[in-house]
Amino acid sequence: MEDLRNRQQSGDFTPVCTTELGTIAAYADEFAQRGTKLLGLSCDDIQSHYQWIKDIEAYSGHKVTYPIIADPKREIIHQLNMVDPDEKDSQGNTVPSRALHIVGPDKRIKLSFLYPASTGRNMDEVVRVLESLQMAAKYKVATPANWKPGDPVVISPSVSNEQAKEMFPQGFKTVHLPSNKDYLRFTTL
Repeated sequence: MEDLRNRQQSGDFTPVCTTELGTIAAYADEFAQRGTKLLGLSCDDIQSHYQWIKDIEAYSGHKVTYPIIADPKREIIHQLNMVDPDEKDSQGNTVPSRALHIVGPDKRIKLSFLYPASTGRNMDEVVRVLESLQMAAKYKVATPANWKPGDPVVISPSVSNEQAKEMFPQGFKTVHLPSNKDYLRFTTL
């Protein structure tokens, strides 16, 4: 009975995280095509991870090909400020927030998603945001609300119309607004 109780209190073997890490395994090729490396972080020990990975793979039908770091002393989650301020486990330890970070080539966090324990991440949204960030880094553009790959993008306000004509030879369309400011310019890439 003791083993079952410890297993249920463990950060590994949680239902939402198991589905998420399985889905990430299923999307591994999508991330690799975008030059992205995957890394998991859990506050349990390595032995627990070995057992948990079997469950993740059985659930998802996909091999976990990315590392999952063990942080049983919870040092890394504190360094990265990934601690849920309102939640404690049954022993009174701080509980990690369910955070997903996208880190750029410059080793800086470009985006953080913070989810409650009750809500699983949407990997299509993570891929969409990754593509948006990569496009913004390569071109002087941003992606508007509800943007999907292939949709028009917004030209950065720091780009003049003259520069935009050179940078986007396919052209761009300016939306005329009541302010009469020509800041909302769309183009396709």
